[in-house]
Amino acid sequence: MKCRFCNTKLEHTFIDLVNSPASNSFLTKEQLNEPETFFPLKVFTCHSCFLVQVDEYKKSDSIFDSNYVYFSSYSKSWLAHAKQYTDLMVKRFGFNSQSLVTEIASNDGYLLQYFKEKGIPTLGIEPTSNTAEVARAKGIETITEFFGTKLAQKLAKEGYKSDLLLGNNVLAHVPDIVDFVDGMKLLLAEEGVITMEFPHLAQLIDNIQFDTIYHEHFSYLSFYTVKQIFEAAGLEMFDVEEIPTHGGSLRIYAKHQEDKSKLISSRVGELVIKEKKKGIDQLFYYAGFQEKVMKVKLDLLTFLIEQKRKGKKVAAYGAAAKGNTLLNFCGIKADLINFVVDANPHKQHKFLPASHIPVMEENYLKTQKPDFVLILPWNLINEIMNQLNYIREWDGQFVIPIPNVKVL
Repeated sequence: MKCRFCNTKLEHTFIDLVNSPASNSFLTKEQLNEPETFFPLKVFTCHSCFLVQVDEYKKSDSIFDSNYVYFSSYSKSWLAHAKQYTDLMVKRFGFNSQSLVTEIASNDGYLLQYFKEKGIPTLGIEPTSNTAEVARAKGIETITEFFGTKLAQKLAKEGYKSDLLLGNNVLAHVPDIVDFVDGMKLLLAEEGVITMEFPHLAQLIDNIQFDTIYHEHFSYLSFYTVKQIFEAAGLEMFDVEEIPTHGGSLRIYAKHQEDKSKLISSRVGELVIKEKKKGIDQLFYYAGFQEKVMKVKLDLLTFLIEQKRKGKKVAAYGAAAKGNTLLNFCGIKADLINFVVDANPHKQHKFLPASHIPVMEENYLKTQKPDFVLILPWNLINEIMNQLNYIREWDGQFVIPIPNVKVL
């Protein structure tokens, strides 16, 4: 395998999570007796540009299809984040009824709806037809295609030059990251702004967030590497923010290199220095991650086995992709976790891939009264604990698995 950015032969394994099904390939009851397809989940570090990456074992068009089950609007905190972002962009850059805001991977219109409310023209680009249909029902024009240079050229010719071109948690999801960023260059207006949000690789390493590794995430990104990728496409970083979403993310701001209308924030250079001090451009920083992850696995299995021996009941909350990585690497099945609750009706009454743990609605939690609720999407811990605080009535306790097993 060669690096998807700089084409260097990949020789250094970051972590090997062995084999796993696609994280969002939920099963029906009828499918439980059928064979499942597992794919290698082995991650490499490029020793040249330090892009951390998996191979495209499962093709993106078979992951992001009409059966895709992730709908952004089911998270209240994510909606609040989207609204706050919209207000910030309008205040900072003055977008108005003459502007065009385009979102790549616009999902169910969770974010563009807030620009639409302000009377700002929007365009969504979303490859999954079922989520795109929900966005259209909200009155948001949405193109159901994968984004890249081919689509960008077509849209640019049709006059869809974007004043704000954004993507939240999509940059890591594209197998051809070079073509994707080149496409953004083509679609961006002369003085337009690109913002992208993605989980920060430094947070993944420092806080042992190995469960954020799954087949939908082809790349694991540092600012150091993303800056190189954008510069190769003729785009320049002019600002960056460290934000708390998804366990610690970056929001980058980019422009055309030819655009001199925007000052370069000091935060750009400061973050480069901060990452280099950690060793982001040195192989030693990536060493030893496998051993740290193994400790999390052993500690979680020990906890679950102890509760089983005591006759305690353990449930989980959040049928999230990261939860599937955690459960599958640890070898946890329905004999240790009775069920998982999720607010998304598209996941309910199905079964998690590989572990075959049933996904139920929240009322089921109230009837079963488990002793422990393992929070799989730990990045939403405050939202979930507030929502499920009633488990304290039967002396239920919350458990988080990352960066170490902790009972709350």
